[in-house]
Amino acid sequence: MDPISASCFSLHAEENARAIIEEKKQDEKFHEIIVSCRSLSFYEGKNVKTLLPQLIATVLAASFHIVVGIALAFSGILLPQLEDENFPISPYQRPWIASVIVLVVPIGAISGGFIMDSIGRLNTVKLAAIPGVLGWILIAMATNVPMLIMGRLLTGLASALGTSPAIVYITEIARADMRGSLISFAPAYASLGMVLTFLKGWFFSWRVVAWSCLGYTVIPCILIMFIPESPAWLVSKGKIEQASTSLAWINKYQPQPENKPHTLAEMQLAQLQKEHQKKVDEATGRGAIYKARAFLKPTGYKPLLILIGLFLMQQFSGIYITLFHSVRFFESVGSPMNAYLASVLLSAVRLVMSIVDTYLLRTFSRRSLIMTSGLGMACCMLLSGLFTMWIHDGTTTMLWVPVTALLLYVVTSMIGLLPIPWTMTAELFPIEIRGVAHSIAYSMANILMFLAVQSYENLMLAFGGAAGVQFFFAVVSLVAVVYTFVVIPETHRKKLSEIEDYFNHNVIYLGQKKKKRKAAEKDAAEQSVKLMSV
Repeated sequence: MDPISASCFSLHAEENARAIIEEKKQDEKFHEIIVSCRSLSFYEGKNVKTLLPQLIATVLAASFHIVVGIALAFSGILLPQLEDENFPISPYQRPWIASVIVLVVPIGAISGGFIMDSIGRLNTVKLAAIPGVLGWILIAMATNVPMLIMGRLLTGLASALGTSPAIVYITEIARADMRGSLISFAPAYASLGMVLTFLKGWFFSWRVVAWSCLGYTVIPCILIMFIPESPAWLVSKGKIEQASTSLAWINKYQPQPENKPHTLAEMQLAQLQKEHQKKVDEATGRGAIYKARAFLKPTGYKPLLILIGLFLMQQFSGIYITLFHSVRFFESVGSPMNAYLASVLLSAVRLVMSIVDTYLLRTFSRRSLIMTSGLGMACCMLLSGLFTMWIHDGTTTMLWVPVTALLLYVVTSMIGLLPIPWTMTAELFPIEIRGVAHSIAYSMANILMFLAVQSYENLMLAFGGAAGVQFFFAVVSLVAVVYTFVVIPETHRKKLSEIEDYFNHNVIYLGQKKKKRKAAEKDAAEQSVKLMSV
C-alpha cells in the first residue's frame, strides 16, 4: 500500500468491526477515503509548466553534487601529477591519498541524517560547504602529504554531508510520477564533476583545479537560497505557515482543482499534517531497543548480510578502483592514447549512462540487470587484460583495444552492478528500521570502498601488473553474477510488504518458489479447515 493510502487507512484502524456486515461497511468507508487521498495526484497538472518550479528546485539543490564528483575523481589527476613534480610522497602514502576520502563518509552520512532532521535539508547543504571550502584550500596550499590527506578528509566529510540532504529534499518536493527522473539529476551532476576533473587536469595543475573547486562549493549554497525549504520538514517542525508558502511556490503553476474549494497546495498541506501525526503516533514506544530487536529478525539481518556481500563484489570488481586511479590505470595498460583524454571519455560515458539508468531501472528487473552487468564487465575486463598482456609482450599492435574494452566496461557496470546495490539499501529493509539500516549498509559499503581503493598498489604487486589485476576484476564480476543468481531477491515492482515476507520465509532466491508453493498449500489447507468449521 502506498504511503498516502496507508495514512488514510490508519485513521480508522482501531474501529475493526466484529460482525461481517459491519466489516463490509468499514471497508467501503476506507475505500472512499483512499480514493479521496489518491485523487490529489489526479488534480496535478502534468504539463511542463506545472513541473517547472520542481525542476528549478531540483537543478539548484542537486548542484552541490558537481563538487562531490570532483572530490571522488580528484585523486585520478592528483597522484600522477605529484609523481611528475617529484612531490615528497612514498608508495605507501599514494593509496591513502586516494582512499581516505571515503573513510569519513560513514561518519558524515550518519551525522548528516540527524543534522538535516534538526536544521533542515537545504541548511545542511550550506553547512557542508564549510568543511568543503577548508578542505580544498588545504589541498591547494599543500606542501606535504599530511596536508593533502587532511584536505581529502574534509572534502570527503563535505561530500557525505551535502549529498543525502539534497536527495531527500528532491524526494520530498517531487511529483510522484517524476521523482525517479528528478533524483537522477544528482548522479548526473556527480558524473559531470568527474568529467570536469579530468578535463581540467589535462590542461591545468592539480592546485588550479583545487582552487576552482571553491566556486563549485560556494555557488550551490548561494543558489539554494532562492528556493524554499522542504514542506515535509517544515511540517515536522510545526512551521505550518512556512510549509504553506513552500507548497504554494512548488505548486505555483498548478491549476485550481475542479469542484474543490481549496488549492492543491492547501490539500497537500493537510495531507502532510496527517502523515506527520501518523508518524508521531507510530513512533510512540518504539525506541532504540525496539529497533535493535528488529535487526535480530530475518527481515533485519538477512538483507543486511546480502547487501554486504553484494557491495564486497561491487567494490572489488574494479568499478571504483579504476575511477580513483584512472590516469595511472590507463597508463599501465600500455595504450598510446593520452591517459587524461581516456579518463575524460570514461567519465563522459558515466554521465550518459547515469541518465540512461533512469529508464533501465524503471523498466527491467534488478536481478537481470545485475547479472547482465556482471557478465559484460567480466568479458570487457578479460578482453582488456589479454590485450594489455599482449601489448606488454609486443605480440600485438592493436593498442586501441584496451581503452575500448574499458569504456565498454564502464557502460556495462552502469547497467546494474554500480547503481543497483545503492538503490537496494532503501528497498530491502522494513519501514521501522529503514533509516538506521540504510545508514549501516551505506557505511559498510564505503568501508569496503576504502579497502578496495587502498588495495590498488597491493593488487598490482600480487597479480604482476595491470593485466593480472584486470583478470582479477573479471573473476570477481563473474562471482557477482553467480551470487546474484543464487542469493539476491527481486525487488522491481514488488511491494515493500512482499519483500519483507520474502525474507521471513527464504534464505536464498533459488529455493523461494518451492517455499512459496508450500506456503500457499499450507494457507489453502488452513482456509479449508476454517470453512469446514463454519
